[in-house]
Amino acid sequence: MMRQFITLCTHLPNSLLAFVARFSIAAVFWKSGQTKVQGLEIDIVSGNFALGWPRLSDSVVDLFRDEYRLPVIPPEIAATLAAFAEHLLPVLILLGLATRLSALGLLGMTMTIQLLVYPDAYPTHGTWAAVLLYLMVHGPGKLSLDHWISRRYQSN
Repeated sequence: MMRQFITLCTHLPNSLLAFVARFSIAAVFWKSGQTKVQGLEIDIVSGNFALGWPRLSDSVVDLFRDEYRLPVIPPEIAATLAAFAEHLLPVLILLGLATRLSALGLLGMTMTIQLLVYPDAYPTHGTWAAVLLYLMVHGPGKLSLDHWISRRYQSN
């Protein structure tokens, strides 16, 4: 019975696993980015939509100054970069476009958060890192723009 289960597990398509990984990790970082901005709210799970020009939330610079306290980078710049990255990179990952580079960017953010901001949150950050490393190693799967682009250029 265990062999049958293992055989069944080995038949799960990489494209399905990659899509679940892409959707899940994109949601984590997108939702985090949404806490940093006002004027734009897109949550496909809850159905909340407010389209507008995004700007940093009133309290996010204070959060970077008082709680996150990143060395070298001023809190205004760090907050802006984090909000931008937490919106752009999840969209790219969800679409499967520049997936490996986008995953590398989010892995860098994860490592920064782990090492400099919340060192006790390693179980959460380890999970994020595992998903991002999976995407970097195995790619986004067939349900992605990366796959479509690579097939299109291989045939030429």
